[in-house]
Amino acid sequence: MAKRNKHGPASARRDVHAEITQTIVAQLEQGAAPWRQPWQAGHPAGSITRPLRHNLVPYKGINVLILWLQAVLKGYSAPIWMTFNQAKTLGGQVRKGETSALVVKAGSFDKAERDEATGEAITVTRTYYKGYHVFCVEQIDGLPDSFYAPARHLTNHERIEPTERFFAHTGAQIDEGGEVACYIPALDMIRMPPLGSFDDAESYYSTLAHEHIHWTRDDKRLQRNYSSKYWNGKYAAAEELVAELGACFLAADLGLSPDPRDGHASYLSGWLDLMRGDSRVIFKAATLAEQAVDYLHGLQPQTRVLDEAA
Repeated sequence: MAKRNKHGPASARRDVHAEITQTIVAQLEQGAAPWRQPWQAGHPAGSITRPLRHNLVPYKGINVLILWLQAVLKGYSAPIWMTFNQAKTLGGQVRKGETSALVVKAGSFDKAERDEATGEAITVTRTYYKGYHVFCVEQIDGLPDSFYAPARHLTNHERIEPTERFFAHTGAQIDEGGEVACYIPALDMIRMPPLGSFDDAESYYSTLAHEHIHWTRDDKRLQRNYSSKYWNGKYAAAEELVAELGACFLAADLGLSPDPRDGHASYLSGWLDLMRGDSRVIFKAATLAEQAVDYLHGLQPQTRVLDEAA
């Protein structure tokens, strides 16, 4: 029996998609990409990281964006989040009057249908998102001291050497020269200006991360395409959104501050059009970005595997 993917019932996902997308759109309308704001706002704890669950496993995909944005809007510096019951189990108590953040867990189910064109019996895999609520540890009293301890600030020496090794292990061809960073599909090659032309090494490597996300799109690798209707034919804006998110996820994994890209503002309008046209876009883009980051981690000799849950 043939099998294909299809989105789940609109009634099951509409509120979750719409609520999260509206929050992100509101930030984009102010000219700011919310997934970059944790670094613009600074991090008093001294670390750059993905949001973490109560068991210190990193969140993935759309939940990273949601919790980064909530941290900025609420002024939280601690990266750890947990449910009310998880806090209670750990001996903590959410303070009265605190409001939670909505995150999601992806699920799927199979349904037997008939193809409208051929009449063939098929199995349709429908996906859905189930929302649940979490609190930052800064909203919770009584947890073990380890949940409140500030993270150690990594030195530039500690950050950059592992980063250099990380990109070397991908095997991507990198040509250094010129004034513009880009991925050239016809040559399957990344072009990077010399490191000395950047303000600092972090800026160089965060830009290199962006171009590596583009590199994963090649047919020999992840074969990303944007033929689905909800991309609305905005292929360039869609790919830049995926590369933007993927670079931010990877920068967090490598302990780097993402560097604002030239032309970033020019894509804001296209991203807004995409998200206003379909509230699933940011979810899909985050999933594709996470796949690209996972692919790059998978090329490492010893990779830290992130939790499979959303």
